[in-house]
Amino acid sequence: MDQPASIIDPAPSNDEMGRRIYELAARLYPICRSITGDGVRETLEILSETIPLERHEVATGTPAFDWTTPREWMIRSATVRNAAGEKVIDFDDHNLHVLNYSAPFRGTVRLDELKRHIHTLPEQPDLIPYRTSYYSENWGFCMAHNRLAELPEGDYQVEIDAEFKDGSLTYGEYLHRGETDREFLLSAHVCHPSLANDNCSGLAMLACLAASLKSRKTRYSYRFLFAPGTIGSLAWLSRNEDVTERIDHGLVVSCVGDGGGPTYKRSRRDNAFIDRAMAHVLSRCPKPATLLDFSPYGYDERQFCSPGFNLPVGLFQRSAFGTFPEYHTSADNLDFIRPEHLAESYRIVTEVIDIVEGDWTPVSLCQKGEPQLGRRGLYAALGGDRSTGLSAMSLLWVLNLADGRHSLLDMAERSGLGFKELAAAAELLRLHGLLADAR
Repeated sequence: MDQPASIIDPAPSNDEMGRRIYELAARLYPICRSITGDGVRETLEILSETIPLERHEVATGTPAFDWTTPREWMIRSATVRNAAGEKVIDFDDHNLHVLNYSAPFRGTVRLDELKRHIHTLPEQPDLIPYRTSYYSENWGFCMAHNRLAELPEGDYQVEIDAEFKDGSLTYGEYLHRGETDREFLLSAHVCHPSLANDNCSGLAMLACLAASLKSRKTRYSYRFLFAPGTIGSLAWLSRNEDVTERIDHGLVVSCVGDGGGPTYKRSRRDNAFIDRAMAHVLSRCPKPATLLDFSPYGYDERQFCSPGFNLPVGLFQRSAFGTFPEYHTSADNLDFIRPEHLAESYRIVTEVIDIVEGDWTPVSLCQKGEPQLGRRGLYAALGGDRSTGLSAMSLLWVLNLADGRHSLLDMAERSGLGFKELAAAAELLRLHGLLADAR
């Protein structure tokens, strides 16, 4: 039989990998990103130091199914000054202060008019919200509600030095080529500004995962996509319909650096291999995991799972989007994510890849009764030993289910044992001439 492709060994240590991912996320955090513009390009340049990204530019006005690639947005500065000339809002202090994709504006406005263009969070009065105006042109700011409440009546000088121009939408792509052209797609959105968990964590983790694959021999090819949310994945899909026919598994990754979860949202197919593999890995996590059914609301899995494609792509997160108080606020900062949580998220995804790479369907060459394991040195004493260890049980489960119809993942689901343990047992049995590949 063909040997399964090599299993990913999460080396360096989990602590070291968590530190590497965190440090990369920290470099990405200060950049003001949007769905287009130089912030995306700067982000991709930093990621290119870790993996050789191929950068794609999609011209403004290019159709992407029912959508159209938007203009580039450039932001240079944005301030609001009181009557004394003092800055009460400054984009340089925090890039969430500007309504993302804000139109340019310059003028003097009264406080009541200014308030119509300021977004706050009254229920979280010390935090700056993240708000966008991608497809409805407007100008605006975001600030802490308490700060807004302190502003006195009067005139305010407003200046948003921004512009829209015909240019392009930018996305990055890296393909790790395996032994076959069947693909595993991993995607993270690259449009959010200074939000550490959503989604500097996902960008950094996938870049480090891609780097770890570079020197490894794999059966599948692994495609990493770093694109602006919604419009970026639509642009990629519209240009790569032939590639989608090769995608057997996929994950959208975001919010993987906090201490919640883990959480997995199934693909539209509901029981695709990726859904089963994620469920198996998460069932063995130290913390209880949450498995969610597919819904057409969320991240770019919505586009990959749209009915015209229906790709087997799920969403992996720690805390699910919208469920933690830091979500889309200035509290989603570098103090909110931790190296140990990033390392655990990395471990979960690598274990899923281990299953994708290592799954096969064995058939027993001794199906009438159990083979005698003891004389082969495989099993010391089956007899009356009531304290049979898991390693012994893994041998027995593999032999019993090795009828040519059960893969190793099937066996893991049926037995409740870990995939890695069953894979090791199957390899041992194969080496002793008791198993063959059912293909």
